[in-house]
Amino acid sequence: MHALSLHGAGLGLRREHLSGLRTDIPNAIDFFELAPENWMEMGGRRRRDLEAIAAQRPIVAHGLSLNLGGFAPLDTAFLKRVKRFLDQYQIELFTEHLSWCGDDGHLYDLLPIPFTSDAVQHVATRIRQAQNILERRIALENASYYVTPSIAELNEQDFIRAVLDEADCDLHLDVNNVYVNAINHRYDPHAFIDAMPSARIVYLHVAGHYHEADDLIIDTHGAPVIDPVWSLLAYTYACKGKRPTLLERDFNIPPLADLLPEIETIRRLQSRAAKVNHAA
Repeated sequence: MHALSLHGAGLGLRREHLSGLRTDIPNAIDFFELAPENWMEMGGRRRRDLEAIAAQRPIVAHGLSLNLGGFAPLDTAFLKRVKRFLDQYQIELFTEHLSWCGDDGHLYDLLPIPFTSDAVQHVATRIRQAQNILERRIALENASYYVTPSIAELNEQDFIRAVLDEADCDLHLDVNNVYVNAINHRYDPHAFIDAMPSARIVYLHVAGHYHEADDLIIDTHGAPVIDPVWSLLAYTYACKGKRPTLLERDFNIPPLADLLPEIETIRRLQSRAAKVNHAA
């Protein structure tokens, strides 16, 4: 499975859903995504479950702890473990967050990188190193953030584009994160989408979030997707083309059947976009 062969609608693979997936994978789910940190070197029934799912659907690996924006040396031993895992399950696409999450130890949070030209070079060097070890291109996810870095030479869009160009890597565009940041930092989410390089977009995320206040929302992945995010997803398809899209649900996880309507919404928006593009 080449990364660009992904299509349709995907779902984050959660252990809460494994019992149902053992008997039947709904046709609406075209691919799955998992965090390799949660599945590497696992044995027993969980390994058999993953092997069965990987035999039926493509899988994307979405990392949580690579710390691309940090200053501690990249954990090359960890990257080699990830590579073995990706090879074992024929996972071609590995994505990570454009953020930092550790120094002397792991901080268990995704923190923003200053939008500077020095940071572009620093992060791009680490991405190229990781790509060499993984023997795969990495796709970077635009991260949600709640404090603007005090030093900023670039805006967020230009910073992302510069990192992608300098590292020669791809973009994992999280539409919900665009919406969250647009509310919290008061910018136009449509202009942000417009600025993203179409040729580098591999796939998309949508998710729910929590409203702390009118001007502050928190990216929780713990609630249904709201209408403005669905509208922004439709806009993304309209200006960037139909892209494979994954529904994230990491907390308050309901039964699989309760998530299928959101998966079907993704497919419906994709179908509508395909018809519009064909007519054009």
